[in-house]
Amino acid sequence: MVPSYFFAHGAPSLVIEEHGYTDFLKSFAKDKVKPKAIVLFSAHWESTIQSIGAVDTYSTIYDFSGFPEQLYQITYPAHGDAALSDQIQTLFAEKGIPSRLDHERGLDHGAWAVLKLLYPDADIPVIALSVNRNLTNEQQYQIGQALAELREQDIMIIGSGGTVHNLRRIEWGANAAADWAVSFDQWLKSKLETWDLEALFNYREEAPYGKDSVPTSEHFIPLLLAMGTGDRNRQAKLVYQDYQMGTLSLSCWKFE
Repeated sequence: MVPSYFFAHGAPSLVIEEHGYTDFLKSFAKDKVKPKAIVLFSAHWESTIQSIGAVDTYSTIYDFSGFPEQLYQITYPAHGDAALSDQIQTLFAEKGIPSRLDHERGLDHGAWAVLKLLYPDADIPVIALSVNRNLTNEQQYQIGQALAELREQDIMIIGSGGTVHNLRRIEWGANAAADWAVSFDQWLKSKLETWDLEALFNYREEAPYGKDSVPTSEHFIPLLLAMGTGDRNRQAKLVYQDYQMGTLSLSCWKFE
């Protein structure tokens, strides 16, 4: 069974940066069997109904501005998989989750910046999935649960977002992580490793600096989605943790 993963995607420039986290992402696939396909929830595709990518070949969306010109030259022309898109819609329907197929949208930077580092050849079919911040945290988890059986088909499920993601509290030029950001991530680690769903579903109220770390939920939601796919075994492992600019968390979680 293929594990599911949560990857922080940092800033759009992640894909051209050089540091410990990008080294980790570039080496991620070296000792792993290539998955049959990748199903990816991106924090940067928001929709009020669960949307499922169903394109033949994805365009590359540059959903940012003011970054180096080099970024706008990067492409990630991954292919879709129509049969898998249909299967995902069926799995959602079986759990009473409304969904729609999207035949036009390309990959945003929450998807392609991570995938370009993990699998640079774009030779694995990708199904992009949206997130909906209007749902409860329990409903987010249930969406992940609905896709769990895909892991038995050599399909990797990825949530791409960020745990501590407050752009207004970035500390430019900081050499160390802010105490409050570390405090939140440490709390999160303890609750993920013990699979404390009640606490996690109420993280904004229960976690130290919950509202500072997660001022809006769209970047946190992919973590709950990826976690939900691991409900059967309930094993979470922090694979990587670091910070940029004092507060921007760069983490990878694996769910067995």
